[in-house]
Amino acid sequence: MTALAKLDVAALRKDFPILGRPVRGRPLVYLDNAATTQKPQCVLDAILDYYRNDNANIHRGVHELSERATEAYEGARERLRRFLNAAHAREIIFVRGATEGINLVAQSWGRLAVGPGDEIILSHLEHHSNIVPWQMLRDQRGAVLRVIPVLDNGELDLAAYERMLGPRTKIVAITHVSNALGTITPVRRIIQLARDWGAAVLVDGAQAAAHLPIDVRALDCDFYVLSGHKVYGPTGIGVLYGKQERLEAMPPYQGGGDMIESVSFERTTFNTLPYKFEAGTPHIAGAIGLRAAVDYLEQVGLEPVAAHEHELLDYATQALGQVPGLRILGTAREKAAVISFTLNGVHPHDVGTILDQQGIAVRTGHHCAQPVMERFGVAATTRASFALYNTREEIDALVAGLDKVRRIFER
Repeated sequence: MTALAKLDVAALRKDFPILGRPVRGRPLVYLDNAATTQKPQCVLDAILDYYRNDNANIHRGVHELSERATEAYEGARERLRRFLNAAHAREIIFVRGATEGINLVAQSWGRLAVGPGDEIILSHLEHHSNIVPWQMLRDQRGAVLRVIPVLDNGELDLAAYERMLGPRTKIVAITHVSNALGTITPVRRIIQLARDWGAAVLVDGAQAAAHLPIDVRALDCDFYVLSGHKVYGPTGIGVLYGKQERLEAMPPYQGGGDMIESVSFERTTFNTLPYKFEAGTPHIAGAIGLRAAVDYLEQVGLEPVAAHEHELLDYATQALGQVPGLRILGTAREKAAVISFTLNGVHPHDVGTILDQQGIAVRTGHHCAQPVMERFGVAATTRASFALYNTREEIDALVAGLDKVRRIFER
């Protein structure tokens, strides 16, 4: 039995209202899932239900609505704890997304732990969100940034990484899945090697959480970040997981309401975990929507989803490989459902624009990963990325659309 037969994609597509709408008079073919995933009806319902029936601020109120909202928000935290297999709910910090989570770690943990001459290790695969915060910390603390090179197939050069590690290595910040190439990095091995030198490890899981089972205790990472909108949840919500001992040693990232125990003009006493890092009114509806999203994803099943997406990746790789003049960037042995490519003589933006006229949504540009583009000698690519609701027929539509692009530019 094939992965496609195991996953009832036709039934699942009905859970996503937007997939039924036309775009430019044609059926929507949505292949931009690495940028953001579409939302199932249960997520939309959960958000609306909160605003319609329980809208109130949390933690501070003694009235029923506040109590119900608090229960839903903290229930979402516990749900995300189980999703990541964290040891305690207090290790789950709600943030705006993976980007804020990385900045929180860099500016809170990093400013304490990293000093002049200390080393921060990144990889050539990183999204800008896992580069810029560490550059800022480097400049603030006089540290050194070191970069793991990428091989021609899009895999990390682990031998080079092992040689980089040393007594000055303070943190390794590494993507779990490359948003530009789809490479799945060997995070377990990366973490094990870092441990030999006592270095902390942050894993950027923004592209992994919708595709792979995540177990932060099995990984033994110090920090893990994800964005809700890439895992079928709302925008503006995400999670920072941190080991309790790490988080307890870190100062607050922002000041304001609810992250305090007491305030006077002389001094402030900070709240306990996780509230120490959640200043102000949080995105309550976002957390509730994210809970509904991970409920949905786990109900469908991450293993059949991964199998379905892998089948789509294989099918698309073969089909796109037959398109004359098309070059796929990133052919790692372990890949998530992302294909970046160039088409001879056609700018990626033109490819995306012509595909859009046919109702096909892809991403074009540098994908907030300019160092990866530079490594492969291109300014931009076209990127097709797949999710649990995509089909072979949509890949066929993409190939047909690219044939039209070629015909236009051959005139």
